[in-house]
Amino acid sequence: MGIDIGTTSVKAVAVDADGAVRARARTPHGVNAPSPAVLEHDAAAAWHTSVTAACDSVSAGLKVAGIGLAAMVPSLSAVDDNGVPISPGILYGDHRGHHPDGEFVGFLRSLEQAVPDAPAYWPAQAVAGNALCGAAAIDGVTAMTCLPVFGADGWDPQWCDPARLPALAMDSSPVGYRGDAPVAAGTVDALAEQLVAGADSPGDVLVICGTTLITWAVCQGWPEAEGLWTIPHLQPGLSAIGGPSNAGGLFLERVRGLVGDPAAVPSHPTRLPLWVPYIRGERTPRHDPDLRAALVGLDVGHGPAEVLAAAYEAAGFVVRHHLDLAGAAPERIVAVGGGTHVERWMQALADATNLPVDVAAVPEGAARGAAWLARIAAGLESRDWAEARRWARTGRRVEPRADWAEACDRRYSQWRAACDQRSEVAQ
Repeated sequence: MGIDIGTTSVKAVAVDADGAVRARARTPHGVNAPSPAVLEHDAAAAWHTSVTAACDSVSAGLKVAGIGLAAMVPSLSAVDDNGVPISPGILYGDHRGHHPDGEFVGFLRSLEQAVPDAPAYWPAQAVAGNALCGAAAIDGVTAMTCLPVFGADGWDPQWCDPARLPALAMDSSPVGYRGDAPVAAGTVDALAEQLVAGADSPGDVLVICGTTLITWAVCQGWPEAEGLWTIPHLQPGLSAIGGPSNAGGLFLERVRGLVGDPAAVPSHPTRLPLWVPYIRGERTPRHDPDLRAALVGLDVGHGPAEVLAAAYEAAGFVVRHHLDLAGAAPERIVAVGGGTHVERWMQALADATNLPVDVAAVPEGAARGAAWLARIAAGLESRDWAEARRWARTGRRVEPRADWAEACDRRYSQWRAACDQRSEVAQ
């Protein structure tokens, strides 16, 4: 079983040895974002209660061999002696993470000040693990997102009280048990997605279409580009360059909330306005929390269908922008995440990048990747993470439409100019 704590829901899947989904559950939860500066969960509900509920729902009638956990990063909450959150769960991009030494340091210092008597401060993965098996632990990948609090020898006492942070599980051994099922240490959702996506060759581009939009272009060597991140790939000799953007579901759901979800679609590819999609700042490549969105070029002939189509196109342009900055030579996009259910988004992604989009057959990629890690903890797989690619499945391919791709080529330079101008205004 794999469980993924996302920004707007907890997803759980039970899979067999071939990666086929036998059972699934989704438990929505709210996000508290009263202003662009705040992004937080009711951590007791989203990281604790919803996790155990999803686990119980999916495991009903099944013999569970192992349980894996994944969640977004960074996150942090104060917890009581039982490991139940007693503060909101602070999420990536929240203003409390604006600290010169990094987001995790900012979260930790904020909670130390707000809840100084808390027994511990744990990220979502640790809260969930404790809820399931009484062991609060994170893996080395999650720990790396906590730099510099995490150092070469574990939690660095210069930055924290190590006893108030979760245990570190630096191998694939179980951290605890739920009944007879071993529980693996919690990991990063984007890593879990990567495990089973099948974007494993130079020219592949993994695009995670969730609340956050994440682009990873697979490359040989170790390319670097200003504003982007480079991370190791699971396949030897390869890396991935790109990073997260706020122009995913967070932006698109807001636009749908404003204009609805019209059944009509634009009939002419040249008649769209432009969205600057930064409703709460931007992560990569602009790294500016103060950026705000704008609708550019709206005229009396545009209706809800054109405004919504422009939003999907803007999300595609963000992916294209990452690829341009990376100097990548992309050949195809592998799309994963809950947004793959939205056909308009997938088509706009293909048109805006002029690349074919291979849509994953199972949208709960992070939960499925966590299930693979559960199999390792249960001794059912080797510890070679690259072997997880055998679970990769493509559900359908979306090809770019020639007339729309041509129109997107012309609009893309205008979109770049509009975004650059918006950045200059913010500065």
